[in-house]
Amino acid sequence: MSTAEAAATAEAREPGTRIKSSSPRQIPAVGVVTEDEEAQGVFTSMDLNRVIKLLEETEKDDLEEKQLKSVKKVVQCYQNGLPLRDLAQIFKILNLCAGKIKKQPHFIEPAYNILKLCGLPFLKKKVSDEITYAEDTANSIALLGDLMKVPSSELRIQICKCITDFYHAEPPKQHIPGYQQASSLYKIKMAEVGGLAKTMAQSLALLENQLVEKLWVLKALQHLSTSEVNCTLMVKAQAASGICAHLNDPDPSGQLLFRSSEILWNLLEKSSKEEIIQQLSNLECVLALKEVFKSLLTRGFSHYDRQLRNDILVITTIIAQNPGAPMIECGFTRDLILFATFNEVKSQNPLVKGLKLSNSYEDFELKKLLFNIIVILCKDLSTIQLLIDGKVILALFSYVKKPEKQKIIEWSAAQYEELQLHAIATLSSVAPFLIEEYMLCQGNAQVLAFLEWCESEGIFKNTISKYNDKEEAILLEIQSDILLILSGLCEHHIPRKEIFGTEGVDIILHVMKTDPKKLQSGLGYNVLLFSTLDSIWCCILGCYPLEEYFLEKEGIFLLLDLLALNPQKFCNLILGIMVEFCDNPKTAAHVNAWRGKKDQTAASLLIKLWRKEEKELGVKRDKHGKIIDTKKPLFTSFQEKQKITPLPANCPTIAVMDVAENIRAKIYAVLGKLDFENLPGLSAEDFVTLCIIHRYLDFKTGEIWNEIYEEIKLEKLRPVTMDKNILESITTASENIGKMVASLQSEMIESQACQDVQNEQKVYTKIQATHKQRELANKSWENFLARTSNAKTLKKAKRLQEKAIESSRRSKQPPNAVFHWTDIKGLNTTVPSGRVVTVESTPARLVGGPLADTDIALKKLPIRGGALQRVKAVKTVDEPKKSVPT
Repeated sequence: MSTAEAAATAEAREPGTRIKSSSPRQIPAVGVVTEDEEAQGVFTSMDLNRVIKLLEETEKDDLEEKQLKSVKKVVQCYQNGLPLRDLAQIFKILNLCAGKIKKQPHFIEPAYNILKLCGLPFLKKKVSDEITYAEDTANSIALLGDLMKVPSSELRIQICKCITDFYHAEPPKQHIPGYQQASSLYKIKMAEVGGLAKTMAQSLALLENQLVEKLWVLKALQHLSTSEVNCTLMVKAQAASGICAHLNDPDPSGQLLFRSSEILWNLLEKSSKEEIIQQLSNLECVLALKEVFKSLLTRGFSHYDRQLRNDILVITTIIAQNPGAPMIECGFTRDLILFATFNEVKSQNPLVKGLKLSNSYEDFELKKLLFNIIVILCKDLSTIQLLIDGKVILALFSYVKKPEKQKIIEWSAAQYEELQLHAIATLSSVAPFLIEEYMLCQGNAQVLAFLEWCESEGIFKNTISKYNDKEEAILLEIQSDILLILSGLCEHHIPRKEIFGTEGVDIILHVMKTDPKKLQSGLGYNVLLFSTLDSIWCCILGCYPLEEYFLEKEGIFLLLDLLALNPQKFCNLILGIMVEFCDNPKTAAHVNAWRGKKDQTAASLLIKLWRKEEKELGVKRDKHGKIIDTKKPLFTSFQEKQKITPLPANCPTIAVMDVAENIRAKIYAVLGKLDFENLPGLSAEDFVTLCIIHRYLDFKTGEIWNEIYEEIKLEKLRPVTMDKNILESITTASENIGKMVASLQSEMIESQACQDVQNEQKVYTKIQATHKQRELANKSWENFLARTSNAKTLKKAKRLQEKAIESSRRSKQPPNAVFHWTDIKGLNTTVPSGRVVTVESTPARLVGGPLADTDIALKKLPIRGGALQRVKAVKTVDEPKKSVPT
């Protein structure tokens, strides 16, 4: 169908209808609209491929005018928005126009107008259009970055405006029937997919001396850098170093510095921090940061300047964490130290002449940031001399003292107190590197004087009264540090231990009584406990009066309580303390007197720890704890794997190292001080293990001699006959001891097995006796029931009773003897009877209690269906008129 025929057919149809064609699917297009259609905002068909083909032609006359006219028509038709399905063709038209600009400047205007259309909302006919045309849209938007290469200031600025419009979407000028506006985030997402941020960052290199265009590009990048995807793309384009290197470029508006710093912040927050630091750690970037910071600090007075200055300092602090950053080479470190100390240490440097900080929030933050960067800088040893020259220690100590009321202080009370805390924290990091300067300032004396002043003001009481978990962790850390300081002061110094005194011991005992559950809280109680145990070792042991006081206050009980909790980290330390305490003759009584859960003794606890330690070390034992390998009774699994290698005489062997690396040697030492023969509360299993512990030193000696013998063999040395005989004798003796202990253990196990059988037999005998007694009781009860329920059985029992009585009497009565009958004639009972019969009282619930014989009782409800009756009292008679069976 020709173009004329198509036009005629279109005129014959109603507006808004589509032309059907037998050809394959055509590229959707938008055509020229009539005035009525324009009023309704309806798109009609126009062959965009024809416009593209026209723009690609180059050989016809007056072609440029036709091309410009066709593009103008396209712009007019899409003035309300760009349909997603037409986007690829429209951007192809834009690209063709941009390619002609260099030789045909008239194409700047149509390209500019199409770019303006890109700032309008994208339109979709179907909900699925966003997915269907996603690839075309991403490629089209990516083209914007490539168009930055076109040497046209107008186009570059319009491209940047178009990108910023992505983040400030405006509704279409008028509603177009059949179309909906794409979601506001669609353009932003497609820009990420198309990699627009990378090409825009690369375009900065084209704008070295073009300030206006550069500012627009930075504005666009500022918007793009709010996305993590875009930040990653910008990092790949080396955007961080490219932007930072030009921070100090001339810019009367101040936008360059502001937008650049914002972009750097976003890159640090939303992409690889390590990669950004590497990009910024070059001389050009650090110099730019240095000059900008100095300029803002010395010549910036507005609120905005101060904020920007602090932002630059934070970025510098992050870069300073990289040891490879040329902070010293460019002189930035020296300047930062000067700015951090000029208020406290007077300087003649012209940089700080007339410089003064106010008590504004920004200046207060600056001071804290300067303290912080000193902590980071001091980690580089090459900075130490600069810190000395800058008199940093002296400046920090100006805060570690009581505030002087007479001196005018530029900070508020709250600000000064916070600066004191920051100065002390900085001092704790810097002082270890500047010990000489610290001592010249009499640092310890100043710190102690400051602590004394804090105590006199009640500062610590206010801190301890109420605190949350975070503050509790801080207080625990303070307590741990204090105990560690005391340990360092008192170690190997008896007079200082005496000064530590009983008050110090009370503090240690108080900490040791901490709830065991708190040890797993993770707030620092483990560290505090470690410091406490260390202070026992350094501040108490070796001073006899303090040892006595510790024992009197049941300190050994507390140590054993901690040991019973089985804290893996502290067992070695606690046992070491126990070994030292056992040198005191009074300690053994305290250890033996201790009782744990289920009446466990200290000896039993120590033996249990030994078994657990050997299980973890992989020592070979049978199910009863008996020695398996008599040649190597103490060998661990690690020792089994390690081959013996010849070592120099001053190097400890594996067997020697084993003594220090586990707790078995300390358990042996403690039990040895307690006397192996008189340990209370041990089971048979404990005695089997105790046999090994008792011979620990012998086994370990033999193990070391065996190592020596093996090393001699490996070195291919041949000892003299006497030495060889001695070595063999020692090895044999060690093995014989192992066999002896194994034999003793076997005897104990067999003896215990026999004892268990005897105990079991006793239990069975007791059970049998109980059953026999129960059978006799049942038989007696059956006989009793038979007598009371059967008259014949009763008579038979009576006869047997009388016969038994007669058989028990003498056959002949002695002369002149008076005989008294003991039984009652005619009594039909089978139990011994007397002349007095006792009748037990009837239960109160049947007779109504003490009021039963009164008239009041008659008013009560009947019990068990009958009225209450008065009961006559039972009288005692000399001769019973009637027998009563009992």
